[in-house]
Amino acid sequence: MTEMDIKSLKTTDFDYSLPEELIAYAPLEQRDASRLMVVDNNHVEHSQYNNLASHLPVGSRLVFNNTKVIAARLYFNTLHGKTIEIFLLEPLNGDYSSLHQSRSATWKCLIGGSKKWKKEEILVQSYPSISDSFELHASFNGRSDDYFIVSFNWTEDISFYALIELVGNTPLPPYIKRAATAEDAKRYQTIYAKTEGSVAAPTAGLHFTEELIHQLYQNNITTSYVTLHVGAGTFKPVTATSIAGHTMHKEFFEVAFKTLEELASEDCTIIPVGTTSLRTLESLYWIGLKSYYQVKDLDTMNNLDQWEHIELSTLHPIPCSIVLQHLVNRMKELNMDTLHGHTGICITPGYGFKLAKGLITNFHQPQSTLLFIISAFLGDRWKELYATAIQAQYRFLSYGDGMLIKL
Repeated sequence: MTEMDIKSLKTTDFDYSLPEELIAYAPLEQRDASRLMVVDNNHVEHSQYNNLASHLPVGSRLVFNNTKVIAARLYFNTLHGKTIEIFLLEPLNGDYSSLHQSRSATWKCLIGGSKKWKKEEILVQSYPSISDSFELHASFNGRSDDYFIVSFNWTEDISFYALIELVGNTPLPPYIKRAATAEDAKRYQTIYAKTEGSVAAPTAGLHFTEELIHQLYQNNITTSYVTLHVGAGTFKPVTATSIAGHTMHKEFFEVAFKTLEELASEDCTIIPVGTTSLRTLESLYWIGLKSYYQVKDLDTMNNLDQWEHIELSTLHPIPCSIVLQHLVNRMKELNMDTLHGHTGICITPGYGFKLAKGLITNFHQPQSTLLFIISAFLGDRWKELYATAIQAQYRFLSYGDGMLIKL
């Protein structure tokens, strides 16, 4: 895939008609009862997630995103009684450990009803459920084209994460136009969620239960975990007429040294669960390649730009196993126990996958960057398969059914 190829891809090439009645506005009662379309070369089978283990090659390694969704929606009232919604995006400094600091926090945010907020006014919200005197203050601190900067202050010794868990709301996708419920707080979260920071769920993982994961182990299918904090950019519509004109939002990721060792030491079929796990794995290759060729060595906070992989693909290709082992060796030398970074990688048709040998994923919105990824696996065949899913009445989007793509 070259820069010229990217410029030739039109956003309308990734459009389809999604019937309103097929959008899943609520989850099924049982997570692994969701349907699963299994795509193996030219063969298509209709199954369920609770049968997943039987569809995976023995010795496969599934890679999950263990990010945890935070209660990112906060509501305030102005002095004139107007309601303001503040939607948390990410810490201003990119350091998610600040979620566990007390008394103050500064975040990049979206603001619903921003014109109602006189920017010199400090918004104050009382929460007697925490204590009779507890108040959360929000101050406007500036803006960019894509976000506002908001500083929060509170007086009691409680972390920002614990605070928003008490007073915030589950950030359901914007197309689900209803208030989040206590059930959503559980179901819009994977059962293995661990590292707080996402403002959207890695939805392919919502189908997994303890029983299903146990069944995977019984079938000699191993698991690894990476972290990518999903940003609101995952719902950002592609408004540009060509893919080249769309700007990807960079997202924070981290991968433990132990996980890199697992990935580097085995010749196995690596299948990411979800596009976020996929983007993390593929980013590892390009970051490792940069280090291998000394384009840029590993840092405390590594970075991969949207189209940087196209530049790097002009270098002499190195097998994935060698690149991963290089990362392991370099992390040992630098005494790093975790690889941190931000990735904006945009995977499009023509991309050659380095680690992934398949994908488990949901059915995605028309003209979305997630469909670009599906097309990178399937080519134009995705249109036929989505038409099949529509005809077979599959449930679409975050709370919907899914697909296993085997390469």
